[in-house]
Amino acid sequence: MATTPVRDRSTIMVLNGPNLNLLGRRQPEIYGTDTLADIEKLVAETAAPHGLTTDCRQSNHEGQLIDWIHEARERHAAVIINPAGYSHTSVALRDALATCDGLPIVEVHISNIHQRETFRHHSYVSALASGVIAGCGVQGYAFAVERVAALLAAARA
Repeated sequence: MATTPVRDRSTIMVLNGPNLNLLGRRQPEIYGTDTLADIEKLVAETAAPHGLTTDCRQSNHEGQLIDWIHEARERHAAVIINPAGYSHTSVALRDALATCDGLPIVEVHISNIHQRETFRHHSYVSALASGVIAGCGVQGYAFAVERVAALLAAARA
């Protein structure tokens, strides 16, 4: 007999899309010198005072990200996602996020995608997000955690 997964109301799924494993080495003039490990530490430290934890994952594969979104909708309190290049191309990623009924979703981009190439100006994720943070560097991830914490607190009130 299948069991219903229990949602952890204190853990935020933090998803990073393609090429973000190369942060700190790839185009530092655009993305800075902080690494993905630095971001993971930042989000954990930002979440802790709110009684929250983070579950950080990165994949270069669209299907893997979709599987993790499906997991998050059942087991996590919220999703912070930097879909990277999939922002502009993936209807499938958008559709997976659309299944996260009522779950706070915050989209993060390290660079300001609206100041970059025209094809980057549209994100399929943005319309589903509770908030979108772009152009704040890695600090945008901390802003995203703070926003998720506020949304979760408001939902509990």
